Amino acid sequence: MKKITELQLGEALEEIKLNPVSRLDLIKYAGASGDYNPIHTIDEEATNAGLPGIIAHGMWTMGNLAKLFTSYYEEGFIQDYSIRFKGMVFLNDVITLKATLEEKMGNKLRFNVLAVNQNGNEVLKGEVWFKTFTEEDIY
Repeated sequence: MKKITELQLGEALEEIKLNPVSRLDLIKYAGASGDYNPIHTIDEEATNAGLPGIIAHGMWTMGNLAKLFTSYYEEGFIQDYSIRFKGMVFLNDVITLKATLEEKMGNKLRFNVLAVNQNGNEVLKGEVWFKTFTEEDIY
Protein backbone atom coordinates (compact mmCIF):
# COMPACT_ATOMS: atom_id res chain seq x y z
CA MET A 1 0.00 0.00 0.00
CA LYS A 2 1.24 3.47 -0.91
CA LYS A 3 1.78 6.13 1.71
CA ILE A 4 -0.88 8.79 1.52
CA THR A 5 1.79 11.36 0.60
CA GLU A 6 2.76 9.27 -2.44
CA LEU A 7 -0.68 9.60 -4.01
CA GLN A 8 -0.95 11.69 -7.15
CA LEU A 9 -3.81 14.05 -7.95
CA GLY A 10 -6.77 12.10 -9.25
CA GLU A 11 -5.75 8.87 -7.51
CA ALA A 12 -8.29 7.17 -5.29
CA LEU A 13 -7.96 5.46 -1.94
CA GLU A 14 -9.08 1.85 -1.84
CA GLU A 15 -12.88 1.76 -1.78
CA ILE A 16 -14.63 0.28 1.22
CA LYS A 17 -17.89 -1.63 0.88
CA LEU A 18 -19.81 -1.74 4.14
CA ASN A 19 -21.91 -4.68 5.25
CA PRO A 20 -25.64 -4.28 4.60
CA VAL A 21 -27.13 -1.76 7.01
CA SER A 22 -28.83 -3.60 9.86
CA ARG A 23 -31.30 -2.52 12.48
CA LEU A 24 -28.69 -3.45 15.11
CA ASP A 25 -26.18 -1.04 13.48
CA LEU A 26 -28.69 1.76 13.87
CA ILE A 27 -29.69 0.83 17.42
CA LYS A 28 -26.03 0.82 18.44
CA TYR A 29 -25.46 4.16 16.72
CA ALA A 30 -28.51 5.65 18.43
CA GLY A 31 -27.05 4.64 21.78
CA ALA A 32 -23.59 5.93 20.99
CA SER A 33 -24.78 9.24 19.54
CA GLY A 34 -27.79 9.91 21.75
CA ASP A 35 -29.99 10.30 18.64
CA TYR A 36 -33.01 8.19 19.54
CA ASN A 37 -35.32 9.52 16.83
CA PRO A 38 -37.55 6.47 16.22
CA ILE A 39 -37.48 6.87 12.41
CA HIS A 40 -34.05 5.23 12.66
CA THR A 41 -35.14 2.13 14.56
CA ILE A 42 -38.91 1.56 14.54
CA ASP A 43 -40.71 0.62 11.29
CA GLU A 44 -44.10 2.05 12.29
CA GLU A 45 -42.59 5.41 13.31
CA ALA A 46 -40.72 5.71 10.01
CA THR A 47 -43.90 4.92 8.08
CA ASN A 48 -45.93 7.38 10.17
CA ALA A 49 -43.36 10.04 9.29
CA GLY A 50 -44.01 9.43 5.58
CA LEU A 51 -40.88 7.42 4.92
CA PRO A 52 -40.85 4.14 3.00
CA GLY A 53 -39.01 2.53 5.93
CA ILE A 54 -36.36 3.01 8.56
CA ILE A 55 -33.54 5.30 7.49
CA ALA A 56 -29.98 5.34 8.79
CA HIS A 57 -28.76 8.36 10.72
CA GLY A 58 -26.99 10.68 8.29
CA MET A 59 -24.14 10.99 10.75
CA TRP A 60 -23.80 7.18 10.79
CA THR A 61 -22.98 7.31 7.09
CA MET A 62 -20.71 10.33 7.53
CA GLY A 63 -18.84 8.69 10.40
CA ASN A 64 -18.21 5.59 8.33
CA LEU A 65 -16.40 7.69 5.70
CA ALA A 66 -13.53 8.11 8.18
CA LYS A 67 -12.79 4.39 7.66
CA LEU A 68 -11.24 5.31 4.32
CA PHE A 69 -8.39 6.99 6.20
CA THR A 70 -7.87 4.53 9.08
CA SER A 71 -4.79 2.89 7.57
CA TYR A 72 -3.13 6.32 7.16
CA TYR A 73 -3.44 7.55 10.76
CA GLU A 74 0.26 6.86 11.40
CA GLU A 75 0.97 9.51 8.74
CA GLY A 76 -1.55 12.14 9.85
CA PHE A 77 -5.17 12.84 10.71
CA ILE A 78 -8.43 14.17 9.34
CA GLN A 79 -8.23 17.90 9.99
CA ASP A 80 -11.53 18.97 8.47
CA TYR A 81 -14.61 17.28 7.11
CA SER A 82 -17.41 18.80 5.05
CA ILE A 83 -20.26 16.80 3.57
CA ARG A 84 -23.70 17.12 2.04
CA PHE A 85 -26.39 14.50 2.42
CA LYS A 86 -27.71 13.52 -1.01
CA GLY A 87 -30.06 10.62 -0.32
CA MET A 88 -31.46 8.33 2.33
CA VAL A 89 -29.85 5.09 3.47
CA PHE A 90 -32.30 2.27 4.25
CA LEU A 91 -32.06 -1.06 6.03
CA ASN A 92 -30.11 -3.62 3.96
CA ASP A 93 -28.52 -0.97 1.74
CA VAL A 94 -24.90 -1.72 0.88
CA ILE A 95 -22.87 1.48 0.98
CA THR A 96 -19.57 1.91 -0.85
CA LEU A 97 -17.20 4.62 0.40
CA LYS A 98 -14.86 6.42 -2.01
CA ALA A 99 -12.16 9.11 -1.79
CA THR A 100 -10.14 10.76 -4.57
CA LEU A 101 -7.18 13.09 -4.04
CA GLU A 102 -8.01 16.50 -5.53
CA GLU A 103 -5.44 18.91 -4.09
CA LYS A 104 -2.11 19.02 -2.27
CA MET A 105 -1.12 22.10 -0.26
CA GLY A 106 2.08 21.49 1.67
CA ASN A 107 1.24 18.81 4.23
CA LYS A 108 -2.52 19.10 3.61
CA LEU A 109 -4.37 16.84 1.19
CA ARG A 110 -7.92 17.49 0.01
CA PHE A 111 -10.02 14.47 -0.96
CA ASN A 112 -13.41 14.40 -2.58
CA VAL A 113 -15.41 11.78 -0.71
CA LEU A 114 -18.52 9.95 -1.76
CA ALA A 115 -20.86 7.29 -0.42
CA VAL A 116 -23.05 5.41 -2.89
CA ASN A 117 -25.66 2.72 -2.38
CA GLN A 118 -25.88 -0.63 -4.17
CA ASN A 119 -27.76 1.06 -7.05
CA GLY A 120 -24.97 3.59 -7.59
CA ASN A 121 -27.01 6.46 -6.13
CA GLU A 122 -25.07 9.06 -4.16
CA VAL A 123 -26.16 9.24 -0.54
CA LEU A 124 -23.39 11.53 0.70
CA LYS A 125 -20.83 13.77 -0.99
CA GLY A 126 -18.17 16.12 0.32
CA GLU A 127 -14.53 16.66 1.08
CA VAL A 128 -11.96 15.70 3.67
CA TRP A 129 -8.78 17.61 4.48
CA PHE A 130 -6.10 15.20 5.69
CA LYS A 131 -3.07 16.76 7.38
CA THR A 132 0.15 14.77 7.44
CA PHE A 133 2.50 14.99 10.40
CA THR A 134 5.58 17.17 10.13
CA GLU A 135 8.74 17.06 12.26
CA GLU A 136 7.25 19.89 14.35
CA ASP A 137 4.23 17.70 15.13
CA ILE A 138 6.45 14.81 16.26
CA TYR A 139 8.77 16.77 18.53
